[in-house]
Amino acid sequence: MANNTAVHDGEGCGTACILSMVDNASVESRRYYLARRTLMEMLRDRGYVVANMEVELRRSLADFHEVFGDKPEAERLRIIACRASDPSRKGDLNPAKQDECSCSKGLDEYPVKVETFPITGLLFNITKHFLATKHEILTPEDKETLLKKHSIEDKQLPRMLENDAIAKYYGLEKGQVVKVTHSSGVAGLVVTYRCVM
Repeated sequence: MANNTAVHDGEGCGTACILSMVDNASVESRRYYLARRTLMEMLRDRGYVVANMEVELRRSLADFHEVFGDKPEAERLRIIACRASDPSRKGDLNPAKQDECSCSKGLDEYPVKVETFPITGLLFNITKHFLATKHEILTPEDKETLLKKHSIEDKQLPRMLENDAIAKYYGLEKGQVVKVTHSSGVAGLVVTYRCVM
């Protein structure tokens, strides 16, 4: 009886075989699914309310395909949210391809805050990474209390750049202070403060 077992050395076959089974529409759809999920979490963490947010966050990829299809249209993926503490402050999220975002150079001239994120930066929620430390945004009152308690000015605090990934995630602006808590094997919980510059 002959042995019909084929042995592959693994070179070239594995990646090519897997890639041949994936169609670009499903890859693009998965990217939109992950980005939309991260945006929902970002809005929640910033204090915004979105209709059916909990339903959106529980939605599986299969459910996403059922609702939006394999090639989601950008207009259908639009998210409109309002601040829980101030409903007059609204957020409007419109997914756009990279070449459609070339207008971002002139966004600083608008009287409203406009932020742009590449889709690749939204495929994973960075605050959920196992190395990410806990960040809490201080209110202006808490910031003043902290500065008075330590008799310092905000420019004397350690800095966090405005374009830092965590600062962008939370929508932090210059002058805001965040409380950063992380665990240390030796010292236990360590609390530091950073001022956005």
